Amino acid sequence: MSSIHCEIYGQGRPLVMLHGWAMHSGIWREFARQLAERRQVICLDLPGHGRSAPIANFEMPAIVEALLAAIPLPSFDLLGWSLGATVAIDMAAVCPDRVRCLTLLAGNPRFVREPGWPGVKPEVLDSFAELLGNDAKQTLQRFLGLQVQGLPHAKAVLQQLKQSVAECDAPDFAALQGGLRILKLHDARDKLAALKLPIRVIQGDKDTLVPVATAAALRYLQPALQIQVLSGAGHTPFLSHPQALVDILLGDG
Repeated sequence: MSSIHCEIYGQGRPLVMLHGWAMHSGIWREFARQLAERRQVICLDLPGHGRSAPIANFEMPAIVEALLAAIPLPSFDLLGWSLGATVAIDMAAVCPDRVRCLTLLAGNPRFVREPGWPGVKPEVLDSFAELLGNDAKQTLQRFLGLQVQGLPHAKAVLQQLKQSVAECDAPDFAALQGGLRILKLHDARDKLAALKLPIRVIQGDKDTLVPVATAAALRYLQPALQIQVLSGAGHTPFLSHPQALVDILLGDG
């Protein structure tokens, strides 16, 4: 039996969805049910998150291996959000014969900013890592706040996000540390550039964690990728702009 928690909704062309750092699949259950009107939606909890068991080392190769083993299908579409998008790129690189198309939702193959590449400031992740060792609860609350920063209805979206996150205990400490380490150090740009499958990038123009400028930078890596920017959306468009996002994703047929 797999140690990865899996929730499956609906029938149709399979879409596997991966959540972000410190989250779990419950954050987008209602969104998944909307998609499930025309798709089979498979939501996975990352190792050590939600209802998934932890793994010995929360590092990319082990994460990818655990998730691929938990998906009961020979092929599927793959959507990753935030940290889940970074993981999704590596999954597609490891098993290009299984991943039919890839969607990066508020995601980035290189999460931190560096010369010529837009991203979050490294010191933001450093502060999270330092705070995590002293007060994990405060760290997670601060991270939730960053995800809705700048939205006109941020308070309502934040409350919805907090309620969903509270459904499960916080991830184990090693998974939280490992996730921050991946966000700070992992670079999947070469892997993304080498992929030979349809790729779509969906971003919000108010996202403070994955700047909208990332979309243009990604086009240099993959000139054929499809970019869609949601006006007024931040880092959690599945909460703030669910219908617009559903329309995009179901436009595949």
